Amino acid sequence: MRAITVNAAMARDHGILAVLAGLFLALSLSTDTFLTSGNLVNVLDQTVVVGLLACGMTLCVVCGMFDFSMSAVLAVSAVVAIKVTPVGGIAAGYAAGIGTGLVMGLVTGLVVEATRVHSFIATLALGIVYRGLAIVITGGAIVYPEPAQLQDFQALGMPTVIGGITIPTLILAGVAATCWVVLSSTTLGRRAYAIGGNATAARLAGIRIASVRVTVFAISGTCAGIAGLVMATRSGTAQADLGTLLELTAIAAVVIGGTSILGGHGAIWRGLAGALILTLISNGFNLLGWNLIYKQTIEGLLILAAVTLDRRLRKDQQASS
Repeated sequence: MRAITVNAAMARDHGILAVLAGLFLALSLSTDTFLTSGNLVNVLDQTVVVGLLACGMTLCVVCGMFDFSMSAVLAVSAVVAIKVTPVGGIAAGYAAGIGTGLVMGLVTGLVVEATRVHSFIATLALGIVYRGLAIVITGGAIVYPEPAQLQDFQALGMPTVIGGITIPTLILAGVAATCWVVLSSTTLGRRAYAIGGNATAARLAGIRIASVRVTVFAISGTCAGIAGLVMATRSGTAQADLGTLLELTAIAAVVIGGTSILGGHGAIWRGLAGALILTLISNGFNLLGWNLIYKQTIEGLLILAAVTLDRRLRKDQQASS
């Protein structure tokens, strides 16, 4: 029984890397354009938004929660960034967008803890509320920066001198590194693992569960705010339905990466790996000219396989303990 548990653990720990390597090799051999610098830079850039959301979602899932308000927070943050820019300037607009994500994340955490409603339901309801707020702010219209500010506003999405890698890719690297440190090397991270693994035991051990959960939601909201700013600067516009259902893609990335959907086990790199796999699948379909309808089937099968493996591992661990 112990051998089964060890093998399952190795499959979850290393299987994701094997899938990534297999996808990379398959695409390298099947198309001449995959390994071009332009395409690789594009793959990294297209991973940014889902990667940012996956960082925040990983923290939530490890802590035993879900944040289904992320895409709505993303939309409001993008709208606020554009609305503030004509009044306070580019820097103020950027700061307002990220700050909005932080504040909305705090509100989400406080509401979840105050109502004691499961995070799945509470954040789903708050997501609807936040979408309504975005409609109120925009009046249901698409919002733009002032024409004279548009070019500077979109400068955040420009390529850098580092091989053409875009600024958002570097932002993702910085956010991921920060979240990685928080989850793996801080008291907050250790407490998040403990709460996700067994909330009752964590409470009996003296961990203040409410404060940890609120903090985790605040980080998740900040990640969503940064993602919203990235999307707004790419297109130079924002609207109330921006990023709809992207939280589902983020959850898919987290689960495919091997983070346990039941909480208490996971890592930031796993969410990033899952996001990169989803991006590589999309990129491969585009390069090979395949029908995108089948892409959803493949992604669904990957999610099912990841959840099944996690459930099997949990069952084996319980049987061996």
